[in-house]
Parts: sequence; structure tokens; C-alpha cells
Amino acid sequence: QVQLVESGGGLVQPGGSLRLSCAASGSIFRFNTMGWYRQPPGKQRELVATISRDGTPNYADSVKGRFSISRDNDKSTVYLQMNSLKHDDTAVYYCTLTQASGRYWGQGTQVTVSS
Repeated sequence: QVQLVESGGGLVQPGGSLRLSCAASGSIFRFNTMGWYRQPPGKQRELVATISRDGTPNYADSVKGRFSISRDNDKSTVYLQMNSLKHDDTAVYYCTLTQASGRYWGQGTQVTVSS
């Protein structure tokens, strides 16, 4: 089993920044992809960004140029730096880890963008 624990969510004004972190523990395989999804109020869960073990990122069009994903393989941790936040970025953000044994999810952290 894999456990994922997110941190760093909160309330921020439009145009502000937040940094999310997610630490993985348990039976982590050497090759995996980590990432972030989000679920806005009343909407379906959607991809935000993913990053492979070698550091190759993939972003949703809605966050390109504003968000940056990175990872520390030694710490089994993935980060999401969110800049120029908008009202539409308000959502519960979920960390994921995908490996040969399946996809695992964190419990989510709330990000609210409001003035």
C-alpha cells in the first residue's frame, strides 16, 4: 500500500501564490508518476499536472505558465507551485502516485482563491 499526505492548501487572494506538497510512503516502486488533480465545487475531478520519475512534466492547458510541478525522489515528495491564482483555481487538490501496482490518492487539500 501507498500513503499520500498533502499539505500547503489554504485561502489566498487572486494573483497570489501557494505551494502544495505531497509526501508518499509505503510500497513505492522505483518507477512511478506523481501528480495533482483537482475537483472544483460542483464539478468533476480534473488533471492539473503530472511528473515522471525523470522529471518530465505534463500540465493541463488551464495552468500552463502559472503552475510548476517538481519532485524530490529521495524524499518521495511532489510539489506544486501555484502562481497568479484565479478564482477558477478554487478546488480540492488531490495528490496521486501511479505505479505498476495501481494509482493511489491522497485525501485532498482545499485551495480557496478569494478576495
